[in-house]
Amino acid sequence: MQYLGKVLVVDDDPNIFELVKLYGEKEGFEVIGVNNGDLVLSVFDRENPDVIILDIMLPGKDGLTLCRHLREIRMVPIIMLTAKGEEADRVLGLEMGADDYVSKPFSPRELVARIKAVLRRTKTPEISANWNLKYPGIEIMADIRKVFVAGKEIGVTPKEFDLLHYLAQNPLRVFSRENLLSAVWGYDYFGDQRTVDVHIRRLRKKLAPLNHEYLTTIWGVGYQFTAFSKGKEVDYE
Repeated sequence: MQYLGKVLVVDDDPNIFELVKLYGEKEGFEVIGVNNGDLVLSVFDRENPDVIILDIMLPGKDGLTLCRHLREIRMVPIIMLTAKGEEADRVLGLEMGADDYVSKPFSPRELVARIKAVLRRTKTPEISANWNLKYPGIEIMADIRKVFVAGKEIGVTPKEFDLLHYLAQNPLRVFSRENLLSAVWGYDYFGDQRTVDVHIRRLRKKLAPLNHEYLTTIWGVGYQFTAFSKGKEVDYE
């Protein structure tokens, strides 16, 4: 069986861990677990996982705090687990830098599908390395998956990079949330379409030093990358 990567499950419910381990190992993942938030950073440093499944409610440090700390260390994909009715926590988790979320109770097959999708995007990105893009004040480097604003690298999550690059390589084309979820998340998304809104909002904050508003809302439709500045089309690289 092909080895697909290492999954770190952070949850104090042993049944959740055993379920993810059972289905994950069948698909070729190595699955390790942590049941206390205070232990996560040391395990993360030692094990260097490819993706993290992170519960919000934990003994010790909570999932939202951990998400923020992990984002400061490395841009590893994070899928958050939330209770069914915790809409505010889901949105806050995305704001903190999570790439996706799954509501409890969840289908283990769906969770494994989401893990595969997020790893496809980070390990074998579908974005062509030839599509390095340059606009006034911003460079989007697909070959090294980095974004530079005003000459300085900004930290972006894997999904933020994919979303920004996808929009930027299709300037002025308007995409609905459904279009973006399908193209960027890479599977039939079962979650809240506001996931796109949260990622757009985070990207806008990171692009704030620029004078040009590249990410434009088309009310009632979706979003577009506005590739024009002062009446002139910007250049590609």
